[in-house]
Order: sequence, then C-alpha cells, then structure tokens
Amino acid sequence: MLILKWIIIILAVLNFGFMTFDGSRALIIGDYVRPKTGEHAGQLGPWSKVATAVGIDPEGTLMKTIFLLWGALGLILTTCFAMGVAGVEKYLLILNVCTLWYLVPGTISGIIVAILLYIYMRKTS
Repeated sequence: MLILKWIIIILAVLNFGFMTFDGSRALIIGDYVRPKTGEHAGQLGPWSKVATAVGIDPEGTLMKTIFLLWGALGLILTTCFAMGVAGVEKYLLILNVCTLWYLVPGTISGIIVAILLYIYMRKTS
C-alpha cells in the first residue's frame, strides 16, 4: 500500500509541479515552455484548443493564472495526501479527473493517478 501511495505522490507532483512551473514562468517571462524543434516547434499543446473552445485565450493572463493556481492547489492536496490528512483523497481524485483537459501530459497523468487513487481509497476504507 505504501508503494501505491508513493507512486500517486510522485506522479501528482510531476504533473502539478510542471503546471505550477509553466504557469508561473508564463506569467513572469510571458510565455509557456514550448518545443523548440520537431513538428510542433513553437506551438502550445492540444490543451490550448480546449481553452479556446471555452472562450479563454490560451496565451492570456487568465489562462496562465489558471495554470499556476491549478498546479499549486494540486501540490497542496498532494502534500496533504502525503501527510495522511483524512479525506483529502477524494479532493485529489476530483482534481485529477478535472485535469483531463490538460492534453496530453495532464490527461495521461490524471487518468493514472485517478485510477490509483480509486484503488487506494477502496483498499484503505
């Protein structure tokens, strides 16, 4: 059970940590981390199409702030989970499911963490 908990923590920290980093970098420097080479050089990820579809400018301050706050909330919930705060698993699960819009890395990580959290919650209840 401890290994499952640590896998959840590591994956969540990687995902939410990058969101926090990318959002804060975008607010400070003015741009997100983008691929420098390859087919998608200079482009934002598929998540930008989701943001545009709901009326948010992916390169605007609102979206950059959403990235920063979403990532920070995820890191806070992950820290609470690591510390054994009762009931935080369900909130971390909800946040990971809601992170599925962050195509592609957030979607993959969110699905894996959500599944593992569900298994963890079933085994510990």
